[in-house]
Amino acid sequence: MSRIAARFDALKTQRRSGLVTFITAGDPDMATFQTILNGLPAAGADLIEVGMPFSDPMADGPSIQLSSQRALKHDIALKDIFAAITAFRKSDAATPIILMGYYNPIYRYGGENFSKDAVAAGADGVIIVDLPPEEADELLPALRKHGLNMIFLTAPTSSDVRLPTILKKASGFVYYVAVTGVTGTKSADASAVKLAVDRLRRHTKLPVAVGFGIRTPDQAKAIGAHCDAAVVGSAIVDVIAAGVTQGKPSAALAADVHRFVKDLASGLK
Repeated sequence: MSRIAARFDALKTQRRSGLVTFITAGDPDMATFQTILNGLPAAGADLIEVGMPFSDPMADGPSIQLSSQRALKHDIALKDIFAAITAFRKSDAATPIILMGYYNPIYRYGGENFSKDAVAAGADGVIIVDLPPEEADELLPALRKHGLNMIFLTAPTSSDVRLPTILKKASGFVYYVAVTGVTGTKSADASAVKLAVDRLRRHTKLPVAVGFGIRTPDQAKAIGAHCDAAVVGSAIVDVIAAGVTQGKPSAALAADVHRFVKDLASGLK
């Protein structure tokens, strides 16, 4: 059983929704990122999305765009991300890690090499924002060969006609984007999320995680009541940004992030 499947099975046994946290690799620098990453499970993260910094993150709002810019100032590359995950796995063998980003860096790295190296490092899945299911077949065979789940996004605009096309290639879990537009700019509505998740569950048996527009512990609790996991990204990245002055992270930055994640997780447990 994959780490992702095992974690959602455990959450089901515990009769609670999970917390998925997003941070951008190398933000604000590699050492601080590693400290934040290593401490997320103890703070309450059930699954971790690691953003692969990219120069044109078109689906992301200002917060995550700026996090990519901070990371790219340090020339963060895929090999650095794999090294960070390898280091994380020395102390945590169970928490799933999902690489999230855009297809260009993977295409340049090569799908086979990316899949092999990601699994060797300890990654469990990928979310590739700009790779729709119609174009995914050039990467899916390599992902499946090495045991990486490909997690697809669905949205309020995904019709009942469109959903089967997305879901037949999905694995791990389904990521429901709760708001239209980019990340971190609107708040998710719990009642609308319930209707959307109910509709998704008529199409798939995969767990459903809901993200985009969840910024507070109360929002995480409200959204989590209707899905298998709540995803928080921009709000965590904002805590990181607040701890950076003239490019230098504060000594308390990692602890501040972990404290915020603990608050988010408290309503879900």
